Amino acid sequence: MKIAGLDIGTTGCKCTVFDENGLMLGKAYRDYPIKRGVSGHEVDVSAIMDGVYVCLAEVAKEYPDIAGIGVTSFGETFVMTDMSGEPLYPAMLYTDPRGKAECQKLVAALGEKNIANITGLRPHEMYSIPKIMWIKEYEASVYEKASYIFLMEDYVVYHLTGRRQIDYSLATRTMAFDIRNLGWSKTVFDAAGIDISKMSAPVQTGTDAGKITDATAARTGLSRETHIISVSHDQVAAAVGAGAFDSSVAVDGAGTVECITPIFDGIPDIDIMYRGYFSIVPYVIPGKYVAYAFSYTGGALMQWCAETLAKSEQQLAEAEGISVNEYLEREYHYIAASEKTSVQSPSGLLVLPHFAGAATPYMDTGSKGVILGLTTDTSVAEIYRGCMEGVVYEMCLNVKALEGSGTCFNKLHATGGGAHSKEWMQMKADMLGLPITALRTVDAGTVGCAMLTGIAIGVFSDLEDAASHMVEETDTYEPRWEIHEKYMEIYKRYEKLYEAVRPLV
Repeated sequence: MKIAGLDIGTTGCKCTVFDENGLMLGKAYRDYPIKRGVSGHEVDVSAIMDGVYVCLAEVAKEYPDIAGIGVTSFGETFVMTDMSGEPLYPAMLYTDPRGKAECQKLVAALGEKNIANITGLRPHEMYSIPKIMWIKEYEASVYEKASYIFLMEDYVVYHLTGRRQIDYSLATRTMAFDIRNLGWSKTVFDAAGIDISKMSAPVQTGTDAGKITDATAARTGLSRETHIISVSHDQVAAAVGAGAFDSSVAVDGAGTVECITPIFDGIPDIDIMYRGYFSIVPYVIPGKYVAYAFSYTGGALMQWCAETLAKSEQQLAEAEGISVNEYLEREYHYIAASEKTSVQSPSGLLVLPHFAGAATPYMDTGSKGVILGLTTDTSVAEIYRGCMEGVVYEMCLNVKALEGSGTCFNKLHATGGGAHSKEWMQMKADMLGLPITALRTVDAGTVGCAMLTGIAIGVFSDLEDAASHMVEETDTYEPRWEIHEKYMEIYKRYEKLYEAVRPLV
């Protein structure tokens, strides 16, 4: 029996197939275009659905006996459709500037703290409901014609099965979901003037949506007996795929975006979460919640540094058959050795990693990246090292901002491409003062998606059983306290960096 995880991303979708023992068998990927203009950031959801069908057909040709496919997706983005699921308007991404005035109207009607108390989110125009209000205001005919409003997970599930259901974690990204009563908030929808019946039915993360339709089977080649599972928002799937099931462990997602996901045994302190713009999201385990503490530029900052500044190093790395990242890490060691300093000593640079704006605890899209401490002797390898440090300093800031909220994690599980960098993993352990265990999988979201699919169709008995088959730990990095103290001296300066620089940019 085979299971699969279908991950719907902002620029592409991928479907990964596993056997009943958790062994990855194969995968398919298709990308789709994003339209970014002066007035809006949009994606054509018809192109997303076309990509899904192509991916499913590709894996079905190789593995026709797939018993279940779980669907996970990025958040916030929604689409208005007719009764058959055909889109009536392009889907707005979270970065789309529309909805700001509508968000302010909601705040004026209900109050920021009240909205946060209901939805677990500090009000912001990035979420779905203000943008839905915008469409009703400025594209009234579209709103009136719309039978349904979908986010991406339930949009795909509806097309594959004909059932309208959305899991709790993705529903939270609308800023209109009641995190206590686990249903759409009538209070928010009434204040927004939006018809709640247009939304899909909220269900527990990992709920079976049933078998695929005849049309889906004919188009993809999948068996008519294949089940589709409503999994979750992609960050929740990644937490599951990292094997994080209790509050003693948090997940470090070391991907393009750097994200720490702690688990709470109940609803955390609303005031602290509100101050840091931390979201409160129902988890797969009833009664437990997760939060997202993140920086928009994690691995993306190292990629920027390598692609923009390390052009000659890129060529040298290619000649040696290694990645430019490995090359720059090694170069830093050579420089430190030549200067007779510890290779584990801080670089001496202060990098504010807001190259794509600031995420938590600021949520300031106008903030800019900064590199302080440059001299004519500073090498690209040192700048690269400083960028690595800047991302981790930012996460130290986030962990501090979460203090008092109810977090009690004492270790981290690391996933994503960055988890394969021994340098970065040791740096995180040293800075954060926590042991960090790297996991073999780069794509924890797809693994978590497949785990919940396996549970839903009876391949695995529970989360622990699924994790024993699909979550593989590699190395654990312990904090070195003498290095920790060195970093903390610099961190005291880093804490002041945003406030010092922000008025200037």
